[in-house]
Amino acid sequence: MKSVLDNLNSYRVILGSASPRRRELLAMLGIDFEVRPLKGLDESYPDSLPPLEVAHYLAKQKAEACQKLLAPGELVITADTVVVCDNEVLGKPHDEADASRMLHKLSGRSHTVATGIAVTTSQKSESDVALTTVSFAPLSVEEIEQYITLCHPLDKAGAYGIQEWIGAIGVTGIDGSFYNVMGLPLHKLYTLLRRF
Repeated sequence: MKSVLDNLNSYRVILGSASPRRRELLAMLGIDFEVRPLKGLDESYPDSLPPLEVAHYLAKQKAEACQKLLAPGELVITADTVVVCDNEVLGKPHDEADASRMLHKLSGRSHTVATGIAVTTSQKSESDVALTTVSFAPLSVEEIEQYITLCHPLDKAGAYGIQEWIGAIGVTGIDGSFYNVMGLPLHKLYTLLRRF
């Protein structure tokens, strides 16, 4: 049977990320790919950059770093996710205290999850960004402590995974892509991949 992504058959598709969630999500598109994590990449960004543009900027920076290393026929997918609350960019927490601070900040409020994605070959690169609004119920100190102890969310932007316990008990609403909040906006990625 012909696949809607048969246009990728001439490419060796690479996921430029070590994230198990991105690996799981990309597999949902039904394409063959290999994982090639980026190492030692500078993830800083200009202070003047608006918070909602940070993820897109970082995804493109990752794409540029990969592009120099790609062989002909290779296509790499890069992404970056941040949480923005009160104009503050919440990336991955440094430690459990930082995770607790972030979750207290998100408690009882809405925030925006931004994921930038880029699809790159040695010849060209295309990118986009997805924005999703997530609303949390007020979280108790005990709930925050239990979540951090159970799930160790130090590898997650904003210190939470919507697919985990905290999402089940705390998320009251979502406006936008659920998969974006997990770290890979599949519809936007699919749209970019169809163009190659």
